[in-house]
Amino acid sequence: MTSSLARIPCTVVTGFLGAGKTTLLSQALQNIKGKRLAIIVNEFGDVGIDGEILKSCGIENCPEDNIIELANGCICCTVADDFVPAIDRILAMEPKVDHILIETSGLALPKPLIQAFQWPSVKSRVTVDGVIAVVDGLALAEGRVADDMEALAAQRVSDEALDHDDPVEEVFEDQIACADLVILTKADLLSPADLEKARAHVSAHLPRAVHIVNSEKGAVDPAVFIGLGLAVEDDIENRKTHHDDELDHEHDDFDSFVLDIPAIADAESLSQRIADVTAAEKVLRIKGYVEVEGKPMRLLVQAVGPRVNHYFDRAWTVGEDRRSRLVVIGEKGIDAARIEKILAA
Repeated sequence: MTSSLARIPCTVVTGFLGAGKTTLLSQALQNIKGKRLAIIVNEFGDVGIDGEILKSCGIENCPEDNIIELANGCICCTVADDFVPAIDRILAMEPKVDHILIETSGLALPKPLIQAFQWPSVKSRVTVDGVIAVVDGLALAEGRVADDMEALAAQRVSDEALDHDDPVEEVFEDQIACADLVILTKADLLSPADLEKARAHVSAHLPRAVHIVNSEKGAVDPAVFIGLGLAVEDDIENRKTHHDDELDHEHDDFDSFVLDIPAIADAESLSQRIADVTAAEKVLRIKGYVEVEGKPMRLLVQAVGPRVNHYFDRAWTVGEDRRSRLVVIGEKGIDAARIEKILAA
């Protein structure tokens, strides 16, 4: 086994759409001291919203050039084309990087990514410090791994030939199966009884003794999940997942598209239209930046199921293209034309 002491440690942060991975990393950037960091952000879609959020942190030990966005698809499907070049780029940086954080897309399976750390060109230089699964406590308290599961459940019930869990549940279970630590977000929004219910939902899927840490507003001391030193790549074959017998996997159960909309007059009106879309269509998540007429600040919008959050994150810069652009992620067959008509109204 290659000694991990001479290799750069990487923390892999996985989790379903809207669970709070980016918020967790934003908090970590502001609280990890004494280490020069680099981040790989894997977007599902063409717009790097999560990367933009992290870049806006302005942290000295993780400058903007140290944040690499991979938008060509799920990282576990593109390890050779995207992940390895990104690692090469990071390891060539000066000053040298002390730790790498990897935020996977919501649909990524951790195991194929971790297995790439066994490749000779990678194994000699980097190691997996730990795999962190971020889960949505609010949804789990209601018995779901994401907010809008009704359409998937109906689909499953209507197909009598199905003899396995729906795809979203399988992705969730595979992420949990590979985790060294589970961070349960939105704990501050739960009653003690609901918090216990959410933790029980996770525990039911844990194949090993793995700690579950509660998080409020993404705040978790980085010392809890950084510096675990587990060299996970050496143990990944022992972490059994639904896809162990498959050569590869596809995400045919999901669609995503990018939507440009005009500047809006009212944030609350847009928020309501987004809520209407997620209620009427098979939409799992909407995120992006929007221009509000007469406002010098750009509006950050994030929606998971019917919950819509929006706030002004920073001022538009001089010469910046004030484009209002949203990424829509949903089940296969979502009606992009209808969604565009509603959101661009």
